[in-house]
Amino acid sequence: MTDTIERAATLLRDAERVVVVTGAGVSAESGLPTFRTGTDQLWGGENLERYGNPRGFRTHAADAWAWYEARRDRAMTAMPNAAHHAIVEIERRVPRFHLVTQNIDGLHSRAGSIGLLEIHGTLARARCFDCNQVSEWPAQNVTRPPHCGECGGLLRPDVVLFEEPLDTELLEEAFAAAAWCDVLLSVGTSHVVQPAASLVIDRARRGQPVIVVNPELEGLDERDVLFLDGRAGEILPELVSAAWTK
Repeated sequence: MTDTIERAATLLRDAERVVVVTGAGVSAESGLPTFRTGTDQLWGGENLERYGNPRGFRTHAADAWAWYEARRDRAMTAMPNAAHHAIVEIERRVPRFHLVTQNIDGLHSRAGSIGLLEIHGTLARARCFDCNQVSEWPAQNVTRPPHCGECGGLLRPDVVLFEEPLDTELLEEAFAAAAWCDVLLSVGTSHVVQPAASLVIDRARRGQPVIVVNPELEGLDERDVLFLDGRAGEILPELVSAAWTK
């Protein structure tokens, strides 16, 4: 591991353009549930059908809003962990930086990340189903599903639900950055959820430098990447220290 850390540190230290891609594994170290795994997984069958797609959300609007509000409350009380802060330090050190996250909990922003592309949206805001107007999250403990102040339409979190496309401009910016960066660092993601997975997989298959930090290597061949096996909150601070402070 020490040799791999040193190789990864050299790549980061010499890079002018760095892209970091993060997934639920980073948030899990702040106590937030992951996507589909573990006893505290978000998307079991019932949750997915009732709250995870536009049709289910509209049909079960009161329960759906309460479910997302509870999820948002949990995210707002969670604290950024050592991995979030290490990513901020990487951004501070390299000339050009993009952070592409699949997470919607806002922890990267609260940690201080600036070059942030939240491709799955954020629980920090609400959005109207009908007119698409984005607004602040409504006051807590609403007695019925909140509605848009502009058109009266049903509000929903400003996140990408299943069966919905991602924001085209954000996605294009993410893929452009991944194509031209010197190093791509993938942290806490399974490389299964598309299209974010392709940011990493396509680059690795082209033989361009990719560093993966995760307890498991999924969706990739270890021969194509520098694989740092472990928790992001432990590995990333060590990587930053090896790159810039030793």
